[in-house]
Amino acid sequence: MRIVREKLVTYFSCSYWRGRVPNQGWIYLSTNFLCFYSYMLGTEVKLVYPWDEVSRLERTSSVLLAESIRVCVRGEDHFFSMLLRLQQTYLIMQQLADYAIVRFFDKETFNAEHPLANPLHITQRALEIHARNQSFRAFFRLPQEENLCEVHESFLWVPFSHVNTLGKICVSENYLCFASQDGSPCHLIIPLWEVRMFSANCKECHETRLHVCVFLSEDEQGVMVGQSQAVSTEALMNVFHPHDAENLDPKMLKERMKEQSWQIHFTEYGRGTGMFCTKKTGDLIVRGVPETLRGELWMLFSGAVHDMTSHPGYYGRLLEECMGSSSLACDEIERDLHRSLPEHPAFQSDTGISALRRVLTAYAHRNPKIGYCQAMNILTSVLLLYAKEEEAFWLLVAVCERMLPDYFNRRIIGALVDQAVFEELIREHLTQLTEHMTDLSFFSSVSLSWFLTLFISVLPIESAVNVVDCFFYDGIKAILQLGLAVLDYNMDNLLCCHDDAEAVTVLNRFFDSVTNKDSPLPATVQQASATANDKSIQKVDISDLIKEAYEKYGDIRTEEVENMRKRNKLYVIQTLEDTTKQNVLRVVAQDVKFSAAQLDELYMLFKKQHFVSCYWSVCSPALQNHDPSLPYLDQYQLDQSQFSSLFNLLQPWTTHTHVRSLARSAFRLLDENGDGLVNFKEFMYILYNRPFTEKLKFLFKMHLQPGKLIFSLIKETVSTVFQVQFIGLTKTLYGVFHGNEEEESLYRAVARVTSLLLRMEEVGRKLQESSPQKTPQSTPTSTAQPETSPTLPTSPETETLAEGEGDQPESQANQQETAPSHSDITPTSTSRPSTPTSSPTGTSSPVLDTPTDTPSSPSAVRDGDWSFSFEQILASLLNEPSVVRFFERAIDTDSLIGHARKNQLKDAH
Repeated sequence: MRIVREKLVTYFSCSYWRGRVPNQGWIYLSTNFLCFYSYMLGTEVKLVYPWDEVSRLERTSSVLLAESIRVCVRGEDHFFSMLLRLQQTYLIMQQLADYAIVRFFDKETFNAEHPLANPLHITQRALEIHARNQSFRAFFRLPQEENLCEVHESFLWVPFSHVNTLGKICVSENYLCFASQDGSPCHLIIPLWEVRMFSANCKECHETRLHVCVFLSEDEQGVMVGQSQAVSTEALMNVFHPHDAENLDPKMLKERMKEQSWQIHFTEYGRGTGMFCTKKTGDLIVRGVPETLRGELWMLFSGAVHDMTSHPGYYGRLLEECMGSSSLACDEIERDLHRSLPEHPAFQSDTGISALRRVLTAYAHRNPKIGYCQAMNILTSVLLLYAKEEEAFWLLVAVCERMLPDYFNRRIIGALVDQAVFEELIREHLTQLTEHMTDLSFFSSVSLSWFLTLFISVLPIESAVNVVDCFFYDGIKAILQLGLAVLDYNMDNLLCCHDDAEAVTVLNRFFDSVTNKDSPLPATVQQASATANDKSIQKVDISDLIKEAYEKYGDIRTEEVENMRKRNKLYVIQTLEDTTKQNVLRVVAQDVKFSAAQLDELYMLFKKQHFVSCYWSVCSPALQNHDPSLPYLDQYQLDQSQFSSLFNLLQPWTTHTHVRSLARSAFRLLDENGDGLVNFKEFMYILYNRPFTEKLKFLFKMHLQPGKLIFSLIKETVSTVFQVQFIGLTKTLYGVFHGNEEEESLYRAVARVTSLLLRMEEVGRKLQESSPQKTPQSTPTSTAQPETSPTLPTSPETETLAEGEGDQPESQANQQETAPSHSDITPTSTSRPSTPTSSPTGTSSPVLDTPTDTPSSPSAVRDGDWSFSFEQILASLLNEPSVVRFFERAIDTDSLIGHARKNQLKDAH
């Protein structure tokens, strides 16, 4: 297979296993394809698989294969082993597969300076730089604009422990970061705009120490720039539940002890963006964050503080642009405003509702790709309780765009991916539960709300905020750990369940029993559960549950979770694609006569045509033809260019000179709603597995004059073709018959039918002219020439299809090869035997003699002076056995599909 524009990224020597037999060869990794080639002992093995069809990509090992890479494509596993650089090969394959997902399914675009901006110039180094930047931003929670510039191994002097910590210093455009590597968790982020002085001090000739002096501004909270006075500058919890310093309640005393612990931590480790994050920081998070510090620490640990600092006044400008506008997202937001924590006093007033409306509307305006999705209102409500309005906006940005990617869209792909990760962790850590419940999909369905709302929808608000504390510090790992702890805590009860309903009841009762005994919130703010007053139910403190989750499952590493996310994202997307395919085929199968296997292959060709047209484009507009938010049948649609390419591959008759015009006509006919797109069901009509009448009707409709009929494949009524369109139909028939074994007989049949139709038209015209009821004004022909017979005009219009504009002009020789001659379709005044002349292919074909009374200027007859209905053409062709046999002959669909599959990529160039 020759793919001219494809960019080879790298290649490796390896073995491909077919059963128990290895085939030594080479694996080629390009921008859009995974390829393998081997030729040994006369046996050739050639594989070409696009990355957008890969559903599994993972490292495996077995007794037969010590280490190998498993690639699953369309349900078929392929194993590659004996790689000298197996881990390097696996990472590149993973990066290329992820790049395909990002381009084709996420439709993410890159700026011109990005290393992956142009798919025709992708290199191994570009992939490595992109992966390194992603890891750097994810670890330090930095804005998406930051790129890693330098990495150096170094020692960091840690003042609170008076030791040097080994690690790596990472420098980006705006930040200086450090991460320890000696086993002690410690990392530091220093914004470069806060650095006031650098000093390099060389102690010995081989040792250089870089001393960085940082002076932070006294007011780390900063001032909101460019804000409207309508924007809330206080967290709603401070407004509706102000902190009472004189309250000596035991819970308030515990709250003050937490505050003192954090103040001591700030004194030792620093406060704000320059704070050292260590194991002690994580311990304080697990114990619970004080109410007064929650908003500040959420901003710090999520990285939202960096976004807000680097975009001063951005939120205010967004509000000015979007407030008062109307959109679908705004309507959905209005509908859900009063469903967001309705029990809390803050959202029973206009203050809280208005702040929530502004934040959600501003984010929908900022990111129209996400807009607004359910569950965003619940999360934003909690953010507004503890953070100022602008801070809540940037926290929402951090959650939706960095910490929970792809969660808040129509297909919630991110949540489904994390559910798949959760299932993997259940199999690994809760083996007893796995053995009892072989199908873990139940946990995927029941845990969906856990991930989407960070347990806010299933726990009381005073307990849920502790979970959110851990989430902003540890990311999705904290949610996964807590989910495992919940299942482990209820293990015995779950093992006794006989069905899913009982398991759901067990989990709901457990969540109702979770409390926060140290919460200082008043009863009017707390959410009382249904079992709050039931003393027979054992209460579970949220702090104890979180502590147990960290003790039992704290060894789960963030890097491991991210790798599982990448691996399962391929599977989740292909599962959704398979669901779409099955639903489309279920609808289409009712109207066509193809086997299930043929329909499956045709759908994959249709879908692949969409991707093929996007493979080598920097930002192909055809990507917008794929919209997962639409109904299944309309998710994949082809425009005219894509349709023409696939039409040429699957049309069952010999390609002829007017194939492009024919494709345009077919597309116009199939595009019933006029949106310039054709879905799979509409496309299936070009595959002519229908009776003779339906095939002929389809060809007839393709030659109707534009504007004369609202084209519809459903309507049974058809119009008539006029002179130019009839010539086009004749040419099409000659092209269709070209190369057939009965070609001469078919040409003679078309000539006879054409002559017969024109004679019928001539007779009808004479009858109309001789009718006494007709006035001279209604006679279509001139009274001076009553015997003029309908002849073809010699203008260039008659030499091409009416709808074929855009084709290159044809030579006279081509005209003779694609259409009957002037004498072939000119009616005679008397019946006489036909004489054989050369046909369009050089063989003999019947041609009727031209009558002697034919006018010397046939162009005097205008288009529309004569026409034929479909019924007339059909009745005439039914009298020709060779034509009937040709159209009734079964088409070898499997051969057409095989031909299209083999040449689809070739024709893309």
